[in-house]
Amino acid sequence: MGRIVDRLAELGLELPPVAAPVAAYVPAVENDGVLYTSGQLPFVGGVLPATGKVGDGHGLVPASDAKEYARQSALNALAAAESVIGSLDRVTRIVKVVGFVASDPSFTAQPSVINGASELLGEVFGDAGIHARSAVGVAVLPLDSPVEVELVLAYA
Repeated sequence: MGRIVDRLAELGLELPPVAAPVAAYVPAVENDGVLYTSGQLPFVGGVLPATGKVGDGHGLVPASDAKEYARQSALNALAAAESVIGSLDRVTRIVKVVGFVASDPSFTAQPSVINGASELLGEVFGDAGIHARSAVGVAVLPLDSPVEVELVLAYA
């Protein structure tokens, strides 16, 4: 087993199967030592754990839950990355995270939700997991997912 797989196991995690694309794209593409993942939803066993808008109030996805979904989305993105480069031990740096949060119009805490992804990457990769980031609120995401995360990684 590799160093990153071992680290995931220490955290009680394992890489899930790569989610099948829901449209005309591939899960990840590499170019000259940089890997770009497609946006990943928080699928667990092929199913979204929740749908809808993130916010406070009845019928909305709580921000604390959405943060966990962002963490799962990042884990799914790592699985997509590994499927292309063969081993996450090849990752030298998480360059950028782009996170989208399907937000109720009054919700403005998108950065705290996407921290779920950022914190996971720091736990797994240490200093190499420190990255640039965007956290964007949107009206709706594919399949009514509350979050979507994409990664840009450098690898050798």
